[in-house]
Amino acid sequence: MVMANTRVVEILNLSKRFDELVVLDDISLNVNLGENLVVFGQSGTGKSVLLKCIIGLMTPDKGKVYINRQDVFKLSIKELNNIRKNIGFLFQGAALYDSMTVRENLSFPLKRHFPDMTTDQINEKIKTALENVSLEEAIDKMPSELSGGMKKRIGLARSIITDPALMLYDEPTTGLDPITSKEISELILNLQKKLNMTSIVVTHDLICAEIIADRAIFLRDSKIAFEGKIKELTSSNDPFLKNFFSHELIKV
Repeated sequence: MVMANTRVVEILNLSKRFDELVVLDDISLNVNLGENLVVFGQSGTGKSVLLKCIIGLMTPDKGKVYINRQDVFKLSIKELNNIRKNIGFLFQGAALYDSMTVRENLSFPLKRHFPDMTTDQINEKIKTALENVSLEEAIDKMPSELSGGMKKRIGLARSIITDPALMLYDEPTTGLDPITSKEISELILNLQKKLNMTSIVVTHDLICAEIIADRAIFLRDSKIAFEGKIKELTSSNDPFLKNFFSHELIKV
């Protein structure tokens, strides 16, 4: 359930360019507690840059980002790391460490963020995370032994193992077949409800968006060109949106 006026993320007049290329131009946006926001846009329109600015991995040329009313770009490294403990980030390729087992991949963020955790506590967290994505049997497998869908599930398990209040997803269903994509999308929605997370999801996958989104924005020409419910965007008579979504439906 989305709680109105309880802002988890607040973005004010955010701008970012690389040399002469403007990727974000005066973006302002709020994301409320418990909300799933989907970000659409063509390649190169700043969607991933937006996520990296939110988490403080990239500094904008101007503008502000607040997470739970804290100004991300005024925080010390220690303060920023404390904020990041409560943020999960699922990258496009799941970003698992190839030389580590699933168990070691999942224990890594716990050891990094919670150095006082005991081995028993870590093992219990790993067990719960794997249960949440229905992959308990994969605990001692290497990433090379996993299918694409399994890697996404393990990547998701690692992202939620620190109990984040905010999740950022960068193309969570890219490279997956339609059935697996639907399964991952439903898993994201179920975990969001179960763990009461707020989520921002960058995706091209319309089926994914229709499953998980409370609200969607569309980035075009470095700005928020459209905003509303998924059905409002997909049923729009705007020629650009009609063309974009018709192509995405053909792909899936």
